Amino acid sequence: MIVTTSWYLILAALIFAIGAVGLLVRRNPLVMFMCVELMLNAVSLTFVAFARDLDDIGGQVSVFFVLVVAAAEVVVGLAIIVAVMRRRPGATADDLSVLRG
Repeated sequence: MIVTTSWYLILAALIFAIGAVGLLVRRNPLVMFMCVELMLNAVSLTFVAFARDLDDIGGQVSVFFVLVVAAAEVVVGLAIIVAVMRRRPGATADDLSVLRG
């Protein structure tokens, strides 16, 4: 059985849908943050699948830059979330309006 590009796209759509549902349903900021990362990885999988299908390295280079930006985002995002969760242990996404200046 040969795995074609459509299999990768279906898998990426499924992962993206799981992340989107998790983002809309859950109210915990840490879980929401992980769902956004899951959606970002699904898009990266799509880029790699199309790069493989088109025999072009551009999709993989784009994924490399997306992963670099995602690593920086994780550092800053997790620092903010951990700081908020330490001050308010039961904080939800609605409580994050406290961050407004």
